[in-house]
Amino acid sequence: MPQKITTFLMFEGGIAEEAMTFYISLFDDAEVLAITRYGPGEPGAEGSVMHATFKLAGHEYMAIDSAVHHAFTFTPSISLYVQCETEAELERLFTALSEKGETLMPLGNYGFSTKFGWVSDRFGVSWQLNLA
Repeated sequence: MPQKITTFLMFEGGIAEEAMTFYISLFDDAEVLAITRYGPGEPGAEGSVMHATFKLAGHEYMAIDSAVHHAFTFTPSISLYVQCETEAELERLFTALSEKGETLMPLGNYGFSTKFGWVSDRFGVSWQLNLA
């Protein structure tokens, strides 16, 4: 049975495929499952992502390159929360995801976790990284 609830990421500017490729490079059990692209004469830029599904650590996500400009984008009020098994994994993900992005909370002990960090990546997607 497919996942009942799936995170859906809407990108603008033809970066959905770049984001998916970056994300799958960071996690095990990760792959692009399917991509449908805009063709000639369709509303989106030819070759950009009309709809895609991909998997990170066994969980499915969807992504599109929106053909319509919107007055909104991603905000940190919704984030992907990652339970890291090791400190090395946490630091690797924090470094990769924060590159060209923004650190919202640097790696540290915040009382609720011995090591936690929060970043907004270069695509605007927010990630909370926690040492389990």
